[in-house]
Amino acid sequence: MSRLIAVLALLLSLTAARAAAAEVELVRVWAAWRNADAFDRISEYFTGKEDTGRQIVLRTHPDARAGFYYLVRVANHGAALAGAKFSLQLIAPDSPNLKTYTFPAEVANKSTVYLLGLTGADWTDHKAHPVAWKLELLAADGKVAASAQSFLWEKPAKP
Repeated sequence: MSRLIAVLALLLSLTAARAAAAEVELVRVWAAWRNADAFDRISEYFTGKEDTGRQIVLRTHPDARAGFYYLVRVANHGAALAGAKFSLQLIAPDSPNLKTYTFPAEVANKSTVYLLGLTGADWTDHKAHPVAWKLELLAADGKVAASAQSFLWEKPAKP
Protein backbone atom coordinates (compact mmCIF):
# COMPACT_ATOMS: atom_id res chain seq x y z
CA MET A 1 0.00 0.00 0.00
CA SER A 2 2.80 2.44 0.86
CA ARG A 3 4.37 1.73 -2.53
CA LEU A 4 1.13 2.68 -4.26
CA ILE A 5 0.97 5.93 -2.30
CA ALA A 6 4.59 6.72 -3.20
CA VAL A 7 3.94 6.09 -6.88
CA LEU A 8 0.80 8.25 -6.81
CA ALA A 9 2.67 11.04 -5.02
CA LEU A 10 5.44 10.89 -7.64
CA LEU A 11 2.94 11.03 -10.50
CA LEU A 12 1.12 13.94 -8.88
CA SER A 13 4.34 15.92 -8.41
CA LEU A 14 5.42 15.25 -12.02
CA THR A 15 2.01 16.36 -13.27
CA ALA A 16 2.16 19.54 -11.17
CA ALA A 17 5.67 20.32 -12.41
CA ARG A 18 4.62 19.81 -16.02
CA ALA A 19 1.54 22.02 -15.55
CA ALA A 20 3.64 24.79 -13.97
CA ALA A 21 6.12 24.66 -16.84
CA ALA A 22 3.34 24.98 -19.41
CA GLU A 23 1.60 27.97 -17.80
CA VAL A 24 3.19 30.36 -20.29
CA GLU A 25 3.88 29.46 -23.90
CA LEU A 26 4.85 31.21 -27.08
CA VAL A 27 2.08 29.82 -29.27
CA ARG A 28 3.29 31.34 -32.54
CA VAL A 29 6.18 33.47 -33.70
CA TRP A 30 6.15 35.05 -37.16
CA ALA A 31 8.91 37.29 -38.41
CA ALA A 32 8.55 39.76 -41.29
CA TRP A 33 9.29 43.29 -42.45
CA ARG A 34 6.55 45.89 -41.92
CA ASN A 35 6.42 49.29 -43.56
CA ALA A 36 5.55 52.30 -41.42
CA ASP A 37 2.19 52.71 -43.15
CA ALA A 38 1.12 49.27 -41.93
CA PHE A 39 0.55 50.94 -38.56
CA ASP A 40 -1.60 53.82 -39.83
CA ARG A 41 -5.15 53.89 -38.45
CA ILE A 42 -7.84 56.46 -39.08
CA SER A 43 -8.15 57.14 -35.34
CA GLU A 44 -4.58 58.44 -35.29
CA TYR A 45 -5.56 61.32 -37.56
CA PHE A 46 -8.14 62.42 -34.99
CA THR A 47 -6.27 61.73 -31.76
CA GLY A 48 -2.64 62.12 -32.77
CA LYS A 49 -1.83 58.87 -30.93
CA GLU A 50 -0.91 55.55 -32.47
CA ASP A 51 -3.69 52.97 -32.25
CA THR A 52 -2.21 49.47 -32.09
CA GLY A 53 -5.53 47.70 -31.68
CA ARG A 54 -5.32 44.61 -29.52
CA GLN A 55 -1.60 44.15 -30.15
CA ILE A 56 1.13 45.41 -27.88
CA VAL A 57 3.82 47.03 -30.02
CA LEU A 58 7.35 47.28 -28.62
CA ARG A 59 10.12 48.80 -30.73
CA THR A 60 13.87 49.25 -30.38
CA HIS A 61 13.37 52.84 -31.57
CA PRO A 62 9.86 53.93 -30.53
CA ASP A 63 9.87 56.89 -32.93
CA ALA A 64 10.49 54.66 -36.00
CA ARG A 65 7.72 52.36 -37.21
CA ALA A 66 9.24 50.64 -40.24
CA GLY A 67 11.30 47.61 -39.35
CA PHE A 68 11.61 43.88 -38.96
CA TYR A 69 8.96 42.61 -36.54
CA TYR A 70 8.37 39.43 -34.60
CA LEU A 71 4.67 38.84 -34.11
CA VAL A 72 4.43 36.75 -30.94
CA ARG A 73 1.26 35.20 -29.53
CA VAL A 74 1.73 34.50 -25.83
CA ALA A 75 -0.70 32.26 -23.95
CA ASN A 76 -0.49 32.68 -20.19
CA HIS A 77 -2.65 30.24 -18.24
CA GLY A 78 -1.11 31.17 -14.89
CA ALA A 79 -0.55 34.34 -12.93
CA ALA A 80 0.35 37.60 -14.65
CA LEU A 81 4.08 38.24 -15.09
CA ALA A 82 4.97 41.72 -13.89
CA GLY A 83 8.43 42.96 -14.78
CA ALA A 84 8.95 40.36 -17.50
CA LYS A 85 10.94 40.97 -20.66
CA PHE A 86 11.47 39.46 -24.06
CA SER A 87 15.06 38.67 -24.99
CA LEU A 88 15.64 38.34 -28.72
CA GLN A 89 18.98 36.96 -29.86
CA LEU A 90 19.73 36.85 -33.55
CA ILE A 91 22.37 36.52 -36.18
CA ALA A 92 21.89 39.09 -38.92
CA PRO A 93 22.83 38.37 -42.54
CA ASP A 94 25.53 41.05 -42.53
CA SER A 95 27.51 39.77 -39.53
CA PRO A 96 28.19 36.44 -37.78
CA ASN A 97 28.14 38.21 -34.40
CA LEU A 98 25.23 37.56 -32.06
CA LYS A 99 22.98 40.56 -31.40
CA THR A 100 20.64 40.73 -28.41
CA TYR A 101 17.61 42.99 -28.00
CA THR A 102 15.36 43.23 -24.96
CA PHE A 103 11.80 44.44 -24.72
CA PRO A 104 10.14 45.03 -21.31
CA ALA A 105 6.69 43.49 -21.07
CA GLU A 106 3.84 43.02 -18.66
CA VAL A 107 2.29 39.64 -19.44
CA ALA A 108 -1.36 39.32 -18.44
CA ASN A 109 -2.98 35.99 -17.60
CA LYS A 110 -4.60 35.62 -21.01
CA SER A 111 -3.63 35.27 -24.66
CA THR A 112 -1.85 38.39 -25.91
CA VAL A 113 -0.22 39.37 -29.19
CA TYR A 114 3.04 41.31 -29.13
CA LEU A 115 4.82 42.96 -32.04
CA LEU A 116 8.54 43.17 -31.25
CA GLY A 117 10.13 45.54 -33.75
CA LEU A 118 13.72 46.03 -34.75
CA THR A 119 13.33 49.56 -36.04
CA GLY A 120 15.44 52.57 -36.93
CA ALA A 121 19.14 51.82 -37.24
CA ASP A 122 18.63 48.32 -35.79
CA TRP A 123 17.13 47.02 -39.07
CA THR A 124 17.15 49.10 -42.22
CA ASP A 125 17.01 46.57 -45.08
CA HIS A 126 13.45 45.55 -45.90
CA LYS A 127 14.72 42.59 -47.96
CA ALA A 128 16.99 41.13 -45.26
CA HIS A 129 15.96 38.33 -42.90
CA PRO A 130 17.82 37.03 -39.85
CA VAL A 131 19.94 33.94 -40.41
CA ALA A 132 18.85 32.48 -37.06
CA TRP A 133 17.04 33.72 -33.96
CA LYS A 134 15.99 32.71 -30.44
CA LEU A 135 13.26 34.44 -28.45
CA GLU A 136 12.86 34.00 -24.70
CA LEU A 137 10.24 35.40 -22.36
CA LEU A 138 12.00 36.02 -19.06
CA ALA A 139 10.21 36.40 -15.74
CA ALA A 140 11.22 39.25 -13.40
CA ASP A 141 13.68 36.91 -11.64
CA GLY A 142 15.42 36.16 -14.96
CA LYS A 143 14.10 32.61 -15.33
CA VAL A 144 12.92 31.56 -18.78
CA ALA A 145 9.12 31.33 -18.77
CA ALA A 146 8.85 30.37 -22.45
CA SER A 147 11.03 30.25 -25.54
CA ALA A 148 11.01 29.67 -29.28
CA GLN A 149 13.75 29.57 -31.88
CA SER A 150 14.33 29.27 -35.58
CA PHE A 151 15.31 26.00 -37.17
CA LEU A 152 18.89 27.15 -37.72
CA TRP A 153 19.48 28.31 -34.16
CA GLU A 154 21.03 25.03 -32.98
CA LYS A 155 23.39 22.72 -34.69
CA PRO A 156 21.92 19.24 -35.01
CA ALA A 157 23.21 16.64 -32.58
CA LYS A 158 25.87 14.35 -34.01
CA PRO A 159 24.72 10.74 -34.40
